[in-house]
Amino acid sequence: MKLSGELSAFCDRIGYRFEQPELLVRALTHGSISSATRPDNQRLEFLGDRVLGLVMAEALLDADTDATEGVLAPRYNALVRKEACADVARDIGLGAVLKLGKSEMVSGGRRKEALLGDGMEALIAAVYRDGGFSAARALILRLWGKRVFDVKEDARDPKTALQEFVQSRGETTPIYEIIKREGPDHAPEFTIAVTLASGERAEAKAGAKRQAEQAAAKALLERLDT
Repeated sequence: MKLSGELSAFCDRIGYRFEQPELLVRALTHGSISSATRPDNQRLEFLGDRVLGLVMAEALLDADTDATEGVLAPRYNALVRKEACADVARDIGLGAVLKLGKSEMVSGGRRKEALLGDGMEALIAAVYRDGGFSAARALILRLWGKRVFDVKEDARDPKTALQEFVQSRGETTPIYEIIKREGPDHAPEFTIAVTLASGERAEAKAGAKRQAEQAAAKALLERLDT
């Protein structure tokens, strides 16, 4: 199988050449365009998530030989969560080469955080199946780069941090609700409000519900901190 010029250029961007190009094609194939003869990337995504986790756990141990498990765990979560995978995917232009059905293309699938994160995990698995663990490890460390060393001491995402904060006060789980949805289907914008049992509240706007929830949680944490 010969790769298209677009996929060949993508391989140049990630610094890896496939012996089995069909693995790359499968890693980039979303369920919206899959068929009996064109499998999607879900199984590879499942595997890639595990490969990424092992590589990051080892990298964090090597980067800070004195850190306790309690310090390493939030750093690990920050590096492997879907948002982190999507950020890396954006860096390498993965969205532009995703194979999507018409419905996903119309709704802005190439920019969706979930699709980018899933595609990144599937790509990792494709490299792992093609070149083995060493190749996958090299790819991950190359693409994540300084993120491994720059991850914050307190690397919890805002929603997790807010949840732990309210638990420390003996309160119930924060409530997130969509206040407004604006824009066309291919580029929506969500306004999300988060409210605590004690009445504190904050709102935030973003192009994805998950991002808006994180931004609202961050805004509320900053307000509570002051």
